[in-house]
Amino acid sequence: MRTLRQVLQDAQKNNQIVWHINVASYEQLEAVARVSQKKQMPFLVGVSEGEREAWGVARIADLVKVYRAEGVEIFLNADHTHSLEKIQEAVNAGFDEVLFDAGKKDLPENIALTKEVVAWVKSYNVNHKTDILVEGEVGYIGSSSVELDTLPTDLSAHTTVADAQMFCAQTGIDLFAPAVGNIHGMLKNQSNPLLNIDRITELTRAVTIPLVLHGGSGTPIQSMREAIRAGIRVIHISTEIRIAWRNALEQTLANHPRDIVPYHILPEVIRAIEFVIEEKIKQVYTENN
Repeated sequence: MRTLRQVLQDAQKNNQIVWHINVASYEQLEAVARVSQKKQMPFLVGVSEGEREAWGVARIADLVKVYRAEGVEIFLNADHTHSLEKIQEAVNAGFDEVLFDAGKKDLPENIALTKEVVAWVKSYNVNHKTDILVEGEVGYIGSSSVELDTLPTDLSAHTTVADAQMFCAQTGIDLFAPAVGNIHGMLKNQSNPLLNIDRITELTRAVTIPLVLHGGSGTPIQSMREAIRAGIRVIHISTEIRIAWRNALEQTLANHPRDIVPYHILPEVIRAIEFVIEEKIKQVYTENN
């Protein structure tokens, strides 16, 4: 099986993306694994600090290892991690990637903190013969995968080319997540803002590592297609998965009001999440392919 680095290199070469799906329950993870197996596509499985705390760092890592042993090409990312201690916890559990999130800090502090994380992970890789990747980000795009009434007021300006070049060069990260009009969460009654495709194109030319788009839920499909053509190589989806999980669970319980057997109810929830993931892939790639 390929390593995550090899998967990303193949995505770069073929102008494709790796889908990153955040999970916080067995049903969500099982749905991602099924789609990966069905479509023979690699997926990144993301778990933020909150999701890891709810699930257990070692428990989610062990579950992903079981899928990997069965030939499912999924990889595990410690998404939105805010301290070196939590990075170390995920690395020691066997994660494939860690995202150190200091995007709300000013650039010098972000660089200093991220550089410390990169140095520790690279040392770990040498000592343990692993190849764990580190992602960093410049720019704050909100903090929660929720339905939003309005756009947050504290979003950062779009990441500049100069800041991106300085950050990547000084930290030595493996993946870079900029602010390019993307936001965490989904607006309830309208699409999320269009992405800054010109800026993505500029960033792609300025840095040589894969660009990551956070906050893919709710992003207009055409804008997402253009972002891929411009150089985005990983797209995060979280809020849409959470909504699919809740809606399917509520609907299934309503359809079976007296059923108390989990394995009668949860398969329908898994299928609903699978459908959402597959539809997103179909919508994005219909024009490109």
